[in-house]
Amino acid sequence: MTYTSSARQPDPEPRPTWTRGAERLPGGSGSSAVNGAANDFNVVPITAAHTARQGAFRHADTSLPFPETSAKGKKSTPTAGKVRADALRMLGCVRIATVRQMAVITAEDADGRSYVRRAMKELAELGLAETNGKAGKHPIWNLTVAGQKALADGNELPPRPKAGTGAKAVRAGFGPHGVAVTDTILAFGGRDHLTGWQVEVNHAIKETGLSFNTDAVLAWPTRTSEVRLFELDNGTMSQARLAREVWDYERYAGHRVWEGARGTIGGTFPFWQRHRYTRSKTFPRLHVVLAGKAEHLLDNRLQALAADVEGIAVAVWVNTLPRLQGGDPWYEIGVDDPDRRRSRYPEPAGR
Repeated sequence: MTYTSSARQPDPEPRPTWTRGAERLPGGSGSSAVNGAANDFNVVPITAAHTARQGAFRHADTSLPFPETSAKGKKSTPTAGKVRADALRMLGCVRIATVRQMAVITAEDADGRSYVRRAMKELAELGLAETNGKAGKHPIWNLTVAGQKALADGNELPPRPKAGTGAKAVRAGFGPHGVAVTDTILAFGGRDHLTGWQVEVNHAIKETGLSFNTDAVLAWPTRTSEVRLFELDNGTMSQARLAREVWDYERYAGHRVWEGARGTIGGTFPFWQRHRYTRSKTFPRLHVVLAGKAEHLLDNRLQALAADVEGIAVAVWVNTLPRLQGGDPWYEIGVDDPDRRRSRYPEPAGR
């Protein structure tokens, strides 16, 4: 598959074009710390190769502690209590996960799955975790309400109001999608910023009736934006529906509200900046991750999505899950353009 060099230059061919961004996985292969990581300007893709103590996360350490090593450089044997605690915290962040995924966070060596299986059995006996379905042959775990309460009582995680356990989604057949979302979270930083994630975050504008859930949101504070938005397509929705979901973000970003005291001229302001992401100067970047199909089919889907959202006025980056897991960079198919958004959506009437 051939990628052209820029999403902003006209292409003489009818095919869509996009920029291959410079952003790589935090701590991934070929990554390195970059000075000035907090300068998240829309025109220049940034490098996401910063640990919780560098760059964008300098003031917000959301990492889990790494396994300790002995004087000989060998990783220590995990204690049962530590594995249980890490598994609880992980499920509190990502909502559902398999033993394989939890072992990435909790395990110290290649045999980590056995530790996790034992820990999950103990947590189930305590009534803190349960399984309600499988991804292939692998049970999918989620917290119970009691497990969520235990985390909340211990102040283990930032507050997550109205967060569900994920049990209903798994029973309804959405377990594989949730597992793929968890794989995306692990690929985009894993242990480094695990507690900075929230899943199934609702974005709604009551006045227009627009309402959608973002698969995952990562707290990623920079000088211009406070979060990153992630949508995952596991190959189960039509191409038209996927494009419609991406355009929903522009509709959300384009909605404006009128503010001003009675008797004054007042003015209009972006809804998202006034009522949702109040510390952000630019609308958060949307990352679209494609999964669930063979690589060549994902490439076709990526090209089709780029064509379907051509001219969108929010920043959109796209990647396939296998490439993301391999540390490959993102492809930019949409650029943030608040002036264009303002011209597309009607101004609200003043008092």
